Amino acid sequence: MKAVLVEKCGEYTVGDIPTPHAGPGQIQARIAAASLNAIDLRVASGAFHGIVDLTFPHVPGCDFAGTVTEVGDGVTTYAPGDLIFGHGIPRAMAGMLPFPKPSLTTGTLAEYAVFEADTPFIAKRPPELDAITAAALPTVGLTTNALLAQAKIQPGETVLVIGATGGVGTTLLPALEAGKIIATAKPDDAGFIREMGAEPTAYGEYPIDVDVVLNLVLPTNELKEAAKSLNPGGRLYTITFPAPKPEFIDRDDVTFEMVLDMESGIDKIIHLTPTVTRRYTLDEGPRALTDFAREHTVGKLVVVA
Repeated sequence: MKAVLVEKCGEYTVGDIPTPHAGPGQIQARIAAASLNAIDLRVASGAFHGIVDLTFPHVPGCDFAGTVTEVGDGVTTYAPGDLIFGHGIPRAMAGMLPFPKPSLTTGTLAEYAVFEADTPFIAKRPPELDAITAAALPTVGLTTNALLAQAKIQPGETVLVIGATGGVGTTLLPALEAGKIIATAKPDDAGFIREMGAEPTAYGEYPIDVDVVLNLVLPTNELKEAAKSLNPGGRLYTITFPAPKPEFIDRDDVTFEMVLDMESGIDKIIHLTPTVTRRYTLDEGPRALTDFAREHTVGKLVVVA
């Protein structure tokens, strides 16, 4: 089968490798589309060296939409022909995952991939959800759902979103129900942010009288200035590392928490809509990864297989 390959850390090509087949408890899927996430780049670059031992060639890709083509022994939830979507983590990362039923994969930037069947991170795809949207949704949808659930934003509150033009941000903004939404953006993206229903502001130029800050991109230990925008009793939620510590923001009158979803199923996010801004063919997969790594990208990048 054809796949995007990492033959050496940080270097991408397209080649032919043996098609993986479903073992006991697994399903094989013909991939229709796959979207890119930061974890794809980090794993392929060797950022987890010493923790994750990659075998080469490595096939990147976690999020996908496709059709079941094989089911292994013991699988009763799926049958060949089922439309599915979701995400899987590279098998090399199995020991790092805190989830009770992790979703592992052989890599979704390929014509075929194998996944564990018994996981909440893969579900049947409703026919009205097109493959490209479904492929873009899993990681950003799960993250958005977790942010909304933990932040419990009220209709009259003012919310500051830091990093609003990425995959999570462009999924989150349309889903926010707040009195006022302010979002960081580069000057060229200000018009786009307004179209998404938010008031743009530059990074570091944070307003006052904010009730909730949602940080999507800055390292957690670089949020002191953002925390100054919060009213007493405000809330600051982050999806980045390192884990929050009180000294990072120097405020003891606000809530400061990390958001990490380990429970929601993929079927709980189909009401959300990701923003897909670029599409690539599988042959263009290496360029998609390079663009994602080197350029300022808005929304989600999807590779159509």
